[in-house]
Amino acid sequence: MSWNWKYAGLLAFSTIVDYSVGLVLAREQRPRARTYILIISLTSNLGLLALFKYYNFFIELSGPAIAMFGWDLSLLRHELLLPVGISFYTFQTMSYTIDVYRGERVLERNFLKFAVFVAFFPQLIAGPIVRAKQFLPQLHHLPNVTTQRFHDGLFLVFKGLSKKILIADLLATLAVDNVFTHPLTFSSWDLLIGLYAYTFQIYYDFSGYSDIAIGLAKMLGYDLPQNFNRPYLSQNVREFWTRWHISLSTWLRDYLYISLGGSRAAPWRVKMNLMITMFLGGLWHGAALHFICWGVYHGLLLILARQGPKTEAVRTAAQKVLLQIGCFHLIAFGWLLFRVQDLDNFLDFIRGWSHLTGGTRLSGVFYIILSLGILFHVFPAQRLERFAQWWIMRPVPIQAATYGTLLLIYAGMTLEAPSFIYFQF
Repeated sequence: MSWNWKYAGLLAFSTIVDYSVGLVLAREQRPRARTYILIISLTSNLGLLALFKYYNFFIELSGPAIAMFGWDLSLLRHELLLPVGISFYTFQTMSYTIDVYRGERVLERNFLKFAVFVAFFPQLIAGPIVRAKQFLPQLHHLPNVTTQRFHDGLFLVFKGLSKKILIADLLATLAVDNVFTHPLTFSSWDLLIGLYAYTFQIYYDFSGYSDIAIGLAKMLGYDLPQNFNRPYLSQNVREFWTRWHISLSTWLRDYLYISLGGSRAAPWRVKMNLMITMFLGGLWHGAALHFICWGVYHGLLLILARQGPKTEAVRTAAQKVLLQIGCFHLIAFGWLLFRVQDLDNFLDFIRGWSHLTGGTRLSGVFYIILSLGILFHVFPAQRLERFAQWWIMRPVPIQAATYGTLLLIYAGMTLEAPSFIYFQF
């Protein structure tokens, strides 16, 4: 509302519609009537998403056909801005009505509690996407606020801030933004390293936000689900999607892929289900062809992954590392499709790589930051957890002084810092 108070009406609209739909579904027993009631929720939520996020995109795609009728394309475009968080809270409220429709015990009769579930501020703008069965039961007892949970949450908040400001933002300002804006002015080596840098920038940017959201919720006495689990250590693309943006990938699996038939279908149909799911997953990220291409690319990778052996082979440590490196590069190429702005930008990257030129224009500080980002990602999770517990046990004045100092430093560093990447979705 501090940005534009009118757009808060969209959040209120989704809340009222899906709360009402849930109550009506709970009373209605006729299958066909229940289906029609669910359609009201789906069309309301997806209609808002289509209007604000995709309307202009589809108008542009249909431009040639519109021109055939002699219509003025400019008159059909709208100037509505994309409301913050709309992709996240529409999916969140839709999951509630679908769960009620499926007969799961998630019905919430208290409107205030349901409104808190929809508009809980830590994760409202960029997730994690929280299910009703994960969050609504927590609202039926007093928040579980303890000293230990407060310290754990505060550590997560500063962990997320550090990921965002010390790694993601520095990678962006020191290399990524320039490399992707002017790819033909950089060597092939710089283009490759720039792509690696974006691969880690988007991870630290988004996982940093998730850490902050989970940490703030924990400080308030609530638990949010994990959203990332060191995704670039995956040995295949299927494993990657169990580690990356977990709340979205499981949402797409449970409410889209399985609804289409999932894996319990003919082989050709399973492939189609995967492709439709990832196509729509790409479109969810933004109204642009490069997001759709990214989704289709991952759909193809998942289809190819299903052609492999059904049982997991026993692998040596060296084989696992090679698989991780190979999977990382497949994912990194996908991030190229995700980051470029148009086809010309993508082709400039390909031309730059084809020259096979060496040398670098990137600073030594950038290479240090990228190296730290890689090391932090592959560092054993158990040791990081032990460090967190050790730090939380330090005397409170030491923690307070450290957090206060970091807050001052970060406040200065964020004066010209880019916003969170997923704020645009």
